[in-house]
Amino acid sequence: MTNMGTRGPGQSTSAIRLLIVDDHPVVRAGMIAMLSEEPDFEVVADVGDGAAASAFVRHTPIDLVLMDLRMPGVDGATATRLIRAEPDAPEVIILTTYDTDADIILAIEAGARGYLLKDTEPAVLADAMRRAARGETVLAPPVAAKLAAQLRSPRRPELTAREAEVLQLVARGLSNQEIGRALFIG
Repeated sequence: MTNMGTRGPGQSTSAIRLLIVDDHPVVRAGMIAMLSEEPDFEVVADVGDGAAASAFVRHTPIDLVLMDLRMPGVDGATATRLIRAEPDAPEVIILTTYDTDADIILAIEAGARGYLLKDTEPAVLADAMRRAARGETVLAPPVAAKLAAQLRSPRRPELTAREAEVLQLVARGLSNQEIGRALFIG
């Protein structure tokens, strides 16, 4: 369901136009209530899934999408990738309770401008949204720490069983021809 917002008194024409995406109606209602206190935000719509968000931005100018990560149907990372592929794509901030390495990397690779957690203070969230709308990257401190840890110790690619066998034989000093015979490789 899409709820169309209206510009309230005191909101300027240069307000940051927002789309809120979360599968929980009470979360969307809380976000709308919180953001309505900010004079430079205009909640244009709220939707309950990634497919609706992706479809909405194709037809309505939006500056920033506040996106949940895990939703039924099209998840937040997939929706972010679809949205960011659009011409004149809005920025996307992931707002979620999930902070696993895989979730963070998936969202950032999909094009998210930011990754924040739902325990973020309202004033910090509003400031991060303004910064993301200007094109700055915004990350919750625990998320930034996880990304830094990933960069400091990149994961080594895992070997297949066959590659491990070849590596063991190389370590034992066998030549390519001997390895080929041992593994029945022509």
